[in-house]
Amino acid sequence: MTKSRSSIAISLMVGVSLIALTACDEPKVDASVFKDVEQCKNDPMMRSSQCEASFKEARGQHASVAPKYATKADCQADFGDEKCETAPYQTSSGGSVFMPMMMGYMMGSMLGGRSSMMSQPLYRSSKNPSAFRTADNRNVGSTTGRTSVAKSATSRPSFKKSTMSRGGFGSSGGRFGSAAT
Repeated sequence: MTKSRSSIAISLMVGVSLIALTACDEPKVDASVFKDVEQCKNDPMMRSSQCEASFKEARGQHASVAPKYATKADCQADFGDEKCETAPYQTSSGGSVFMPMMMGYMMGSMLGGRSSMMSQPLYRSSKNPSAFRTADNRNVGSTTGRTSVAKSATSRPSFKKSTMSRGGFGSSGGRFGSAAT
């Protein structure tokens, strides 16, 4: 009995330590998050040309950085029904590859005329559909417009060179190859 109580105590201490570590505030940076170009253009602090250029940059990255899945069902398990599309890539055996739809974009702070980061596409998972996530599965939050985000969320998204298994960002499966025409 004593051994199991000490195991429980150790488990609790480890759990509390992990919570304390994750509760430490990561440095925040200014960013702007929008569902679409129109929402950006309606922000009085944004210029139409900035909105369009940032959206175009994020949209241009979407196909190469979005998580990829070998089946539509796997993609929908992570992102929801009707939230996935066929990627412009095929598996090495010629099968279709699926990816989540771009649900928004994030751009650097334009306050004071500076852009502190590149624009990038954002996605919404089925587990937390109100929050935006980067292609590398970093939480950006649910606030649109000017906001603060964790600095790690602003790093350049990585190119996704393999499909993922059901269950989300992180598990990898089969490789995909040539771009579809």
